[in-house]
Amino acid sequence: MNTKTRDGIKAYTPLSLKLYDWWVLRVSNRYAWKCATERHLIPHFRNNMKNNHLDVGVGTGYYLTYTPDSCTISLLDLNISSLEAANARVGRNRVKASILHDVFEPYPSNLQEQFDSVSMFYLLHCLPGEMSDKAEVIAHASSALTKEGCLFGATILGDEAGHNVFGRKLMKIYNKKGIFSNRTDSAEGLASLLTRYFHHVEIVVEGRVALFKAERKKEMMLAE
Repeated sequence: MNTKTRDGIKAYTPLSLKLYDWWVLRVSNRYAWKCATERHLIPHFRNNMKNNHLDVGVGTGYYLTYTPDSCTISLLDLNISSLEAANARVGRNRVKASILHDVFEPYPSNLQEQFDSVSMFYLLHCLPGEMSDKAEVIAHASSALTKEGCLFGATILGDEAGHNVFGRKLMKIYNKKGIFSNRTDSAEGLASLLTRYFHHVEIVVEGRVALFKAERKKEMMLAE
């Protein structure tokens, strides 16, 4: 396992995943990050997912339960507990592939230019380093997209977003433990990162969360 990503995934144990939907999607999203799951995140997922889809950083597989039965779903994560939880939730018969993989590493050749859409929900803020250090992650995800494919997702912004008392407390705890690495993350930094790899980028900030969509990928550049 790449040491870069160890801290970000260690919180996702079988026990914590049982509490994830309640704590993150109901409590934290509504009261800390001010971005209600039902109002903002679910529609963002449903509106951008396409027929052949790869979900990266799968959590519990929550958003995938909102996909049409006609969609082909693949999963990619470094945490085996998350993959197992998502498989169980979505239904193993609906999952085409379940891939144990570090997002900082290039995707396997059989995943190159295969997907119409790739989602990253609450992944970027869990990855180590500044926003610019996560360029490899975006580069590798773009390599899995078809020419007309779409990368979309959501990430919690840093200190400059103006968190409330609850949000500041969670930010302090999560960043200290290495679960988050997002103190300096901004919508501007995210836009700069995405425009390195895509011609068309849209970012909407809801509360303290940036909802992003990137399309029309550029000729592949390897992250330095």
